[in-house]
Amino acid sequence: MQIIYWLLVALMVVGIIGAVVPAIPGSSLILTAIIIWGFVSGSFAAIKIPLIMTVIVLLLSVGVDFLASYIGAKQAGASKWGQIGAVVGLVLGILGLLPALPFGGPLLGMLIGPLLGAIIGEFLYRRELWPAVKAGIGIVVGTLVGNLIQGLLAVAAVAVFLVTTWPQVFGG
Repeated sequence: MQIIYWLLVALMVVGIIGAVVPAIPGSSLILTAIIIWGFVSGSFAAIKIPLIMTVIVLLLSVGVDFLASYIGAKQAGASKWGQIGAVVGLVLGILGLLPALPFGGPLLGMLIGPLLGAIIGEFLYRRELWPAVKAGIGIVVGTLVGNLIQGLLAVAAVAVFLVTTWPQVFGG
């Protein structure tokens, strides 16, 4: 039972990473691991608090992601064109369709793609370079802040799971 527990904790760690890094499922992996533990341990009563907290974290993560990007874009004066460009840039960056980067690959593409996409989208809309750059930076900063908050929420959910289930698994 301890091996399964550690495997599920490892899955939760991947979920924490996924809460911060786009394209990797985050809170949903943590939620899945908690539900699996409920079946394995045969006691959903023992995971009631972590399960409720993780569902709340999952809902908050969606809200934080939207709000952080929106606030970052609004503060920088970005239009929908910039936001759409950032999403397109993220997808292209993850898939590696940006011009070949000398280092970093998809991870660097996830950082550069949204910035370039937002700048290009804003430039197509406004036809001015500096407002486009400012909007692109605002969108990316908002997204990064949102990802950081999601990561902290995910860490909190995993910590609650560990605190509530540790005595069940290791007897103390």
